[in-house]
Amino acid sequence: MSLFYRSTRDDSVRVTASQAILKGLAPDGGLFVPESIPSLDKSLEELSKMSYKEVAYEVMKLMLDDFTEEELKNCIDKAYDSKFDTEEIAPLVKAEGAYFLELFHGATIAFKDMALSILPHLLTTSAKKNDVKNEIVILTATSGDTGKAALAGFADVPGTRIVVFYPKNGVSPIQEKQMVTQKGANTHVIGIKGNFDDAQTGVKNIFGDKELEKVMNNAGFQFSSANSINIGRLVPQIVYYVYAYARLLANGEIKAGEKINAVVPTGNFGNILAAFYAKNMGLPINKLICASNENKVLYDFFTTGEYDRNRDFVLTTSPSMDILISSNLERLIYRIAGNSAEKNSELMASLKETGKYEITADMKAQLSDFYGNYATEAEDAATIKDLYETCGYVIDTHTAVAATVYNKYKADTKDETKTVIASTASPYKFTRSVMEAIDPKYASMGDFELVDKLSELAKVKVPNAIEEIRTAPVLHNTVCEVSEMTNEVKKFLGI
Repeated sequence: MSLFYRSTRDDSVRVTASQAILKGLAPDGGLFVPESIPSLDKSLEELSKMSYKEVAYEVMKLMLDDFTEEELKNCIDKAYDSKFDTEEIAPLVKAEGAYFLELFHGATIAFKDMALSILPHLLTTSAKKNDVKNEIVILTATSGDTGKAALAGFADVPGTRIVVFYPKNGVSPIQEKQMVTQKGANTHVIGIKGNFDDAQTGVKNIFGDKELEKVMNNAGFQFSSANSINIGRLVPQIVYYVYAYARLLANGEIKAGEKINAVVPTGNFGNILAAFYAKNMGLPINKLICASNENKVLYDFFTTGEYDRNRDFVLTTSPSMDILISSNLERLIYRIAGNSAEKNSELMASLKETGKYEITADMKAQLSDFYGNYATEAEDAATIKDLYETCGYVIDTHTAVAATVYNKYKADTKDETKTVIASTASPYKFTRSVMEAIDPKYASMGDFELVDKLSELAKVKVPNAIEEIRTAPVLHNTVCEVSEMTNEVKKFLGI
């Protein structure tokens, strides 16, 4: 065992992978990062002959090296099974000269399933490894997809409870229906009167409440997180970039060692950070193309070196990216600050106090791996329509942000490197926005009428995740003010 994790805000904090997974967030509010990023120890040719599960083991054993082979393989086997509607787990589809990595074949038809199918098993294994007797309470804020994927992953998992907060008017109708119909005696879903950043800040405040922590401990509970701030969420996301490269190699689309680009639609920065980690493990990635929607705080950061959340919050048709505080960016900031907890803490304090910070010229020079751009709502819709009309392939609104930005990247750079686009959600999750983009005449149809029409147009069977919520009863109808979040958690736990 050699890889430890440190807090981005306190050099003295040093824990094993399983301890980092259990804690979720460091006590000082920092995020856990690996002391070093290990290199892949299998060749690209060897990886190209492996299944998704096998690739997952080869990547995760390096990052989670205090898990035994048996423990890790057991977690992987339980995660990537018949919950996914394709044996490939993450198929690649070639369309319009790019390779769409479909990350939405899990139980809740969004990319969050890729990590949240395994996190409950990593977490319960970590609890046993560290002799934790308390019940683990998963506390999560969602901009739409994490919530349902976490609920599905943790529902009725012994020794756990899960509380999910979401912005009441900031998710799609399908996303909300998926969450509020969730079964499981250990699940609780709460709408807040605010946006995702309010929910995320509220959750971080609950994590940092030392008095509440004592009360929880006395009652036999402890918090952990299913958000991408948890390293147990981030590590499984590295896997699918390695797998995508391996599939391209196996299919003869690239030669071993040939570089590819990766385009990732992102709000919270976790998904593209996983691609950055994959590159640093030795995966031949050329550019990491960061695609934003009209909440373009990341695009502005990569362009200017200043992160500034002091702006209007825009509700878009890609709600999972409607974020102004990109939590996972802190892990990158820590790295380009020379792994300096002191420098990173200074910048994060500035963000908290003034809503912005600016990195140095030296730090900005280290961002050459990245290209940032954004898509407007009109561009997003036009891309969906164009791709459908050109080749019959239907993508969701978030994937359309990525495809739009990829087109801008090509126009800007004339780079013809083979490119993987992270397709982060099924179009069925955002049916209304997708169908109205294809043709405004669909605006008058009901939500489930649109689902059936989409199936007809895309020639793709309606996923189980949608079929099961057609008639499912609402089981969660709590709505609260941001200031009441702590009380709602206490109420649910009976403390």
